[in-house]
Amino acid sequence: MSDSTVEDFLKSYNPEMRQLVLKTRAVVLAVIPDAIEQVDSPSKIIAYGFGLKYADLICAIAPYISYVNLIFSQGAQLPDPRGLLTGTGKRARHVKIKTATDIESPGVRSLLEAAVASMTH
Repeated sequence: MSDSTVEDFLKSYNPEMRQLVLKTRAVVLAVIPDAIEQVDSPSKIIAYGFGLKYADLICAIAPYISYVNLIFSQGAQLPDPRGLLTGTGKRARHVKIKTATDIESPGVRSLLEAAVASMTH
C-alpha cells in the first residue's frame, strides 16, 4: 500500500489522530513487514493480513476522534497476560490506543506477534 493512499484516508482526521494512526501503523508494519495493507474507507479501517479475504485478516487500525482501536480479528484466542484486549465479540478484540506511549507498550507488540503466529500455523 502506498503512503499516499493511507494519507488520503487520514485527511479527514485531526493532525494528532493522523500521527497516532501513523505511529500505530509503523509498529504493525515493524512486527508484520510482509502484511498486505488494505485501506477500507467505507469501514474506516486500515487492515493487515497475509491475503485479501477476511479469514486472512490479522489486525486492523480503526481511528476515532480521540483514540485508535487496534483490532485483532482472532483476539479472543490470543494470550493477553497484561489484560490489554477489550471487547465481547466471539472472535475479535481490540486495544484502545490513546497516546503514542500506548502503542509502544511491550504488551501490544506481544499481541501482534501472537496474532501473526496464530495465522501461520
